[in-house]
Parts: sequence; structure tokens; C-alpha cells
Amino acid sequence: AVNNRFREAGIDCIQLAFEVDNSTLEDAVKAIRALGMRGANVSMPNKTVVGRYLDHLSAEAALIGSVNTIVNRNGVLTGYCTDGIGYMAALQAQGIDVLGRKITIVGAGGAATAMQIQAALDGVAEISIFNVKDKFYATGEETVRKINEHTACKAAIYDLADHEALRCEIADSYLLANATGLGMKPYEGKTWLPDLSFLRPDLIVTDTVYAPRVTRFLEMARQ
Repeated sequence: AVNNRFREAGIDCIQLAFEVDNSTLEDAVKAIRALGMRGANVSMPNKTVVGRYLDHLSAEAALIGSVNTIVNRNGVLTGYCTDGIGYMAALQAQGIDVLGRKITIVGAGGAATAMQIQAALDGVAEISIFNVKDKFYATGEETVRKINEHTACKAAIYDLADHEALRCEIADSYLLANATGLGMKPYEGKTWLPDLSFLRPDLIVTDTVYAPRVTRFLEMARQ
């Protein structure tokens, strides 16, 4: 798909896939310089390790602690985490301006963390994070700490089982985002949203689940 887009745009590039693990990662990064590659995309288990071999990290990559894109500028390698950048750009493309506003994001995994950090860096005033008390809850707590210490945004995290807090935080939020896997296979038709009374007509709602295109969460929002 990427190579098709390169051809459509008339860009003289090609993307190739290489199997690289942590043991060969440093040599692979050196190859980016040696071969004059324009850059690289990085997947797990290398995302959280590759930063130590790069010359620079973008602000969001440093805070998130993860790199999924490397750009080579004349032998200087910079790491980025583009998930949050893409989310914020998608909002802007739809004419949605969340800067200076309060938003609520449900989830504390990789995609959620990137969205939360980028939103804070870009200028969202307040972020309420909800997650179940699983292994990612501690990640959410750490994200809150980073946002409060390193940005002008105010962040807090709540237990998703606390429906009173969920209702309260959604009530004065401009945007509500699902950044969990609920709604995607094998959880089609499922959502953490208790019922329609938590929503209001002017609330903007987004979902990071890409298949199915319309999740149960989005169906409820449309209703």
C-alpha cells in the first residue's frame, strides 16, 4: 500500500521489509546511514529500544518512550512517534480544534499514550484518561505524570469502572475518544460505554478501531 502511494504521488522511493530484532537492531540502524536510506518504520519489539541508537528524538518520542519512524537527514537520524501526530492531524482535517479544550480518552495502551502525549504537547488544556485496572493502568499513571510535569496540560486518570467519574468527566469534555481495542475482532459489537445517557448531541466522538468502520461505540454516538 505504501509503495502504491509512492507511485501515485510520483515519489521515487520504495519501502522494503526486513526482519530485525533487538540483537541486530544497532547494526540495522547503522545500515540506514551506510546505505543512504531516507528512513525507516519500526515495529515491536524494537520501538522502545531503537531510540538509544539515534541522534535525536522528537519531543513526543522522548516522552512516549517509543519510536515508530526514523528520518535520515544527511546522516543525522531522528526518531518520531507518529500515532499521536496522525490522530491530531485527522482531527484538524475534519475541522475539529481541540486546542485549549478538555478531552477524555479511554485507554492506556500504546496508541492511547501517543494520542494523550501529542494532544498535551499540541496544546489541549486538560485530558481525562480512563482505563480498567489492568497492566496498562500503571502506564496511564506514568503518562499523567509526564504530561503534568513536562507540558502545560492538566491530566488525570480514573478507573473505567467508576461510572460516576466517567459521566462527570465526559460531561464537560469537548471530545471523547475510544483508544482501546473494544469493538475490533474478537470484540466486535462490544463497548465500555454503559449507555446513551453518557453522551450529548454536541460531543465529538472518535474511535481508533479501524475494522469494522463503524463500531458499536460509534453507533451509539450516532444515535
